[in-house]
Amino acid sequence: MAKSLRSKWKRKMRAEKRKKNAPKELARLKTVLAKGSNVLMDDVKEIATVVPAKKINEKMDLDVDAPEGESSKMDTELKRNKKNLRDQHGQYPVWFNQRQQKKLKSQCGKKKGKSKQAKKLAW
Repeated sequence: MAKSLRSKWKRKMRAEKRKKNAPKELARLKTVLAKGSNVLMDDVKEIATVVPAKKINEKMDLDVDAPEGESSKMDTELKRNKKNLRDQHGQYPVWFNQRQQKKLKSQCGKKKGKSKQAKKLAW
């Protein structure tokens, strides 16, 4: 149900805020644990690590460049017919609503070719 543009935008902005605040939260967590408890910082480093986005992107690029046998991608790409937008199972895309499907069916149903001429009346 939560697929409106507003909820998508809010979810996106919350994720951005989490990325921005993660280093500050980690620093605050470390200071709190260092002051009031007997927990070793080595244990905290194992639990909470902040990795910059650049490193993650580099790692993703390396996975893409990996040979066929080692890639972690799944073969889930659906093959769509460009004319009627259906996949190999006959399903329309998720974003396609019923009205669009009906309109496309009617357009694809029309046959191109010679049309029969109406019979002319002889006077």
